[in-house]
Amino acid sequence: MKRYLYFILTIGFLMLWSSCRKDFEFSPSTGNLEFSKDTVYLDTVFTNIGSSTYNLKVYNRGNDDISIPSLRLALGEASNYRLNVDGIAGKVFEDVQILAKDSLFIFVESTIDINNFPNPDGNFLYEDQIEFDAGANLQKVELATLVQDAVFIYPNRDNTTKVIETLTLDIAGELVETELQGRELLPTELTFTNEKPYVIYGFATVPNGETLTIEAGARIHFHNNSGIIVSNNASLQVNGSLSNDQDLLENEVIFEGDRLEPNFSDTPGQWGTIWLLDGSINNSINYATIKNASVGILCDGNPNGVSDKLTITNSQVYNSSNYGIIGRNTSITGENVVINNTGLVSFAGTFGGRYNFTHSTLVNYWNNGFRQLPSVLLNDFVKVEDNNIIITNLTEANFNNCIIYGNDNPEISLDEEGDGTTMFNFKFTNCLIRFEDPNNNLTGPNYDLNDTNHYEGNIFNEDPDFKDTSLNQLIIGEESAAINQGLPVFATQVPLDILNVNRTTSPDIGAYQHITFPEED
Repeated sequence: MKRYLYFILTIGFLMLWSSCRKDFEFSPSTGNLEFSKDTVYLDTVFTNIGSSTYNLKVYNRGNDDISIPSLRLALGEASNYRLNVDGIAGKVFEDVQILAKDSLFIFVESTIDINNFPNPDGNFLYEDQIEFDAGANLQKVELATLVQDAVFIYPNRDNTTKVIETLTLDIAGELVETELQGRELLPTELTFTNEKPYVIYGFATVPNGETLTIEAGARIHFHNNSGIIVSNNASLQVNGSLSNDQDLLENEVIFEGDRLEPNFSDTPGQWGTIWLLDGSINNSINYATIKNASVGILCDGNPNGVSDKLTITNSQVYNSSNYGIIGRNTSITGENVVINNTGLVSFAGTFGGRYNFTHSTLVNYWNNGFRQLPSVLLNDFVKVEDNNIIITNLTEANFNNCIIYGNDNPEISLDEEGDGTTMFNFKFTNCLIRFEDPNNNLTGPNYDLNDTNHYEGNIFNEDPDFKDTSLNQLIIGEESAAINQGLPVFATQVPLDILNVNRTTSPDIGAYQHITFPEED
């Protein structure tokens, strides 16, 4: 019995050893590999900026374990692509093994300097191939990357200490040292054209007394923790325009991050802000899209200037991780302004000031987590040390023919700390507002919706009928409660909507006149 048991165990072990042993017997590949794609398109990158990592899956559909004698980039070590094959980095590999009915991953990256190629013309298509085996068994997968030339603006670095330059800001005539990396723009950099995109590292600062002019069609891209700062007596002039095709804003100015891959196209918080410092003057933004910032626009100071600190028209601010536009004791006029998808507040007028928005769509359909604050917030104070507060005048805050809505409720907050000795003046006129307070949490005269000193001609809690809030498509459709509800006097002030459609005859509330949505297939 013992001999029989020993015999059975021995046979079983030999069979197991034999089956395991087969795993180490690899046959040469025969050109029958299959791939998850025949071309790997690495999305557009800027020259000298590394791409994201893309993957290719290689399948061995056969019943035999195989070894690929050669796996290489066609351009070899000279290629601007980089491979990682089963955890090993390189550009040329030998005897790459794949088990029967198994697969392996190849990861692909690139960093390409457009200046290394003859006569590059703005955009340059860089190509290579991954070659599997050779001769009659050769198989290829194409690689393609569109490389964009750009104007790069970045802070200086000390060659000895390697310390990157930080900013000393001129704020209302006072020099303030900061830890922000960046530098002042040179005289030759004070006009951004549409000839090449601009890529900014750190904060590009408009010097005292200078004006940064951004021409129609310009594209400005920011690296992480980067932005534009407009200092004392300096100005920002963004001169976008509408395309000849009313459905396209090709001539608008776009501010966004420097990652061009689709996965980053709507990711909030990729860069810092456009910061209009206390003391900057005559800032104007027309036909711009500001997207994926931490704060779209931060506007400080000068609430009582002869002209508004910021005039923003026909512009959109999307996907800000904190605020779309925040004013701090400042003055802002907005017409045909659209703000959506912000982590905190779409428009915040804080620490008093003067704010006037007409025919604007100020909404918040944030879908990246919970938010506690409304689409529009007004207050008259700022907290300082030891939880003390400083109160100042909210001289005026007027919202005329505006949509103020979102996926929370209510979508306005009027946070007054003054004791009656300061002003807290606001008024919503012919607006479509989401405001329901079933638990009566918001009380006091500021929330008396029947007080015509603060609320007149408004519509509450009816459907705006936006096209697609998740895609920041805030044009309204035929079912909108905003149709024909705008007060004509404000439509005369802003006679064309953001797409250049005349609204003077039958003005709709918000930045857009309504359309008939196309039927979905």
